[in-house]
Amino acid sequence: MLDIRFIRENPEIVRENIHKKFQDAKLPLVDEVLELDAKNRAAITEASDLRAQRNALSKANGPLFGKLKKASEMEKISIQAQIDENMAKVKANDLRREELEKLEEEYAARIHAILLQIPNIIDPSVPLGPDDSYNVEVQRFGEPLVPDFPIPYHTEIMERMGGVDMDAAGRVSGNGFYYLMGDIARLHSAVLAYARDFMIDKGFIYCIPPFMIHGNVVEGVMSQTDMDAMMYKIEGEDLYLIGTSEHSMIGKFIDQILPEESLPQTLTSYSPCFRKEKGAHGIEERGVYRIHQFEKQEMIVVCRPEESMAWYEKMWRWSVELFRSLEIPVRQLECCSGDLADLKVKSCDIEAWSPRQQKYFEVCSCSNLGDAQARRLKIRVKGADGRTYLPHTLNNTVVAPPRMLIAFLENHLQADGSVTVPAVLAPYMGGKTVLVPKR
Repeated sequence: MLDIRFIRENPEIVRENIHKKFQDAKLPLVDEVLELDAKNRAAITEASDLRAQRNALSKANGPLFGKLKKASEMEKISIQAQIDENMAKVKANDLRREELEKLEEEYAARIHAILLQIPNIIDPSVPLGPDDSYNVEVQRFGEPLVPDFPIPYHTEIMERMGGVDMDAAGRVSGNGFYYLMGDIARLHSAVLAYARDFMIDKGFIYCIPPFMIHGNVVEGVMSQTDMDAMMYKIEGEDLYLIGTSEHSMIGKFIDQILPEESLPQTLTSYSPCFRKEKGAHGIEERGVYRIHQFEKQEMIVVCRPEESMAWYEKMWRWSVELFRSLEIPVRQLECCSGDLADLKVKSCDIEAWSPRQQKYFEVCSCSNLGDAQARRLKIRVKGADGRTYLPHTLNNTVVAPPRMLIAFLENHLQADGSVTVPAVLAPYMGGKTVLVPKR
């Protein structure tokens, strides 16, 4: 969310940014919010003047009441008339001030609603394009190989291991759910445990956050459009199931003033995640690819503004390092302007190689949100000079099975149907170096 003062002083920059994000339908919002801002400031000024006038009138009546006691009958008539006139002005003043205060509330609410819709200013390095087809491959890590034997669909690999039951999940919960069992369930937990320790070794503090958050936190961390498309609301309560632990992790700092020496805040969190995943999806997004419930290890950073791009670079590179340690080829994909969520300044995806599809698919998303979330959530930092400022927030997926398991199983599948376990993961699998199919 942009500061209204920034929009007031830089309307053309804001309009140009909206155009770069291919959201021209939002251009009228700039004029609308500027008009509301002018009306709001005028109402505030008038109300302030009326308060000053009221104080002056009340102060003027004090001596008049003193004179009234000592005055003659003829003088009392004139003095009382002056007092009554002042009191009438005070009453009219109060009525007008009440009207203005209501207008201020209305203007502020409408301004806030519009500011939530105006996108953040994107970084100059972001490639321009209307949608994800304009995202730019930056670099690859590892050789994307295609074996000389056919690779089954991921649920078939899991079924051969006795590791998934989609039918039972459908009977119990409906589409978009799953049972993981045996070695596959253990592999799922092993990957999360390895990712947890990987981030702890990078100096991050491990955290298990709340899995439900209040509506004001939801509004603070994501756009209204994303909220409606993703979040499950608890009926009758001001609580939402989290779609990613980034939401509750950034929300941890809501309404807080952080001492500058406490920065950067670097946290890695485990949580289940819940998403509506509305809409129809292709065959390759069935199985356990696009589901309503999954688990994830996340990383978030709250830092000084001048340090956020350096953290962004480190964070996505850690994703690459983790996936390469699991012997999975990946690439970095720079997200174009039209593919960036409105709060994001810059974002990239880490995509894993799918030998079956012979293409890459998203497994991690790293984002720098500038001060947008901090402004919405009123997160401030107290500097050495005593002044407060807004920090920058960043987030990145460490690993998100079971989607990540698709890449793992396809890249480690052998011709005989077994699946190899990389050395870094073996300790989390009880020393197993290979998973053997049951059928």
